Amino acid sequence: MTKNEHAAFKQEVDELLRQMVQQFYREVEGADHLFRARDINMAYYQRHVIEIILRLRMKRWIDALTIHYFTKHNPVLAKKWCAYTEDEMLHDSMFAKDLERVGVSREEIYSTEPMFSTKLLQGYFYYGLEHEGRPLASLSSSYFIENVSLMTQPDWIENVEQVLGAGMAKGQQAHVNHDLEDDHTDFVWDVLMTFVHTDDDRRRVVEHITNVYRLFCAFYTELYHRTVLKQDGAFAVVKALTHP
Repeated sequence: MTKNEHAAFKQEVDELLRQMVQQFYREVEGADHLFRARDINMAYYQRHVIEIILRLRMKRWIDALTIHYFTKHNPVLAKKWCAYTEDEMLHDSMFAKDLERVGVSREEIYSTEPMFSTKLLQGYFYYGLEHEGRPLASLSSSYFIENVSLMTQPDWIENVEQVLGAGMAKGQQAHVNHDLEDDHTDFVWDVLMTFVHTDDDRRRVVEHITNVYRLFCAFYTELYHRTVLKQDGAFAVVKALTHP
């Protein structure tokens, strides 16, 4: 595919992501809690940040396997992904400081069992690496997260600080600012496009992004059911993933 075709595909994917965010707010129960709630449920907020930290931690293993893949197939990309991984490696500490401000210790964070939806997401990455033989699923997810975070997090952080107090989400804001300054979205896209040469490759990227979106919705469904509704989170995940 040519550069112009990749650029056109990027516009297509970015529009898909914008539609997904709109659908997320429209259809997922409690999706706008951090965005619009004037009385934020503290259990929801704390567990949300804990899961982000646990996901960042587990992503290190996925990134290590991605680097391993690139060392065998594309050393130049291995070097670039090493730099990206190094940049992201300790970002969980930014979020941990925000949790300390609301009384959650690092010991509590790292001793927490990840939620079912978090485990499913990691399993999806491992499936791609082991059975598809390349990190296309995890790279597609990285592009999804880099973009969707910029579409949602600034609004959520602003509301959190209005409700909980100025500076209470300082670490999360620093993470957003860092990603913007380093232009992570374009970097991840460029790496992802090294795998896209045919229409079938395009289809696979869209399929992976769609599956990651479904797991994204499942995560927020599980989170809301566990913390706000105090219901079975795992059942909520199954329901979300089988939603037509």
